[in-house]
Amino acid sequence: MFVSDEIVVPVGFAEAQARLETIMRGGDLLRPSADAYDQGLATTVRVGPAPMLSRLVEVQFMELVTHGDACVLTLRWQVAGAGGGLFPVLDADISIRPAGDGGTLLRLDGSYRPPLGMIGDSLDRAILHRVADATIRAFLTGLTGVLTRSAAERGR
Repeated sequence: MFVSDEIVVPVGFAEAQARLETIMRGGDLLRPSADAYDQGLATTVRVGPAPMLSRLVEVQFMELVTHGDACVLTLRWQVAGAGGGLFPVLDADISIRPAGDGGTLLRLDGSYRPPLGMIGDSLDRAILHRVADATIRAFLTGLTGVLTRSAAERGR
């Protein structure tokens, strides 16, 4: 299944690029990941026993790659620990590019395969894809907060 979302960050591209490099090295990328996962679970609570399963999020990523006026960070996002195999693994690219008026377009394009074979595919079509979309939106919103907060701190 494919997921995609984007948001404009009110920070210049050079600042966003520098901050993205800093947070991927310093571990700040984990907080938006964990928050987004928790928000996704809050939605899942309404449809099943998800709260009884693991909440540990593991994020692996490659080096930030620059292509002209864009940067791309490739990542794998998965639930670790007991019950982790009951959740999909997300492989995605986070990209940033200038977005006029001094902003930066932050975009995530990714794919995941629902666990549990045909049952997981059916659940995904019925409801879980909406949970995935909400989780991706929450992740981008959290990442936007980290990028914006860093720029404000540097301005002080």
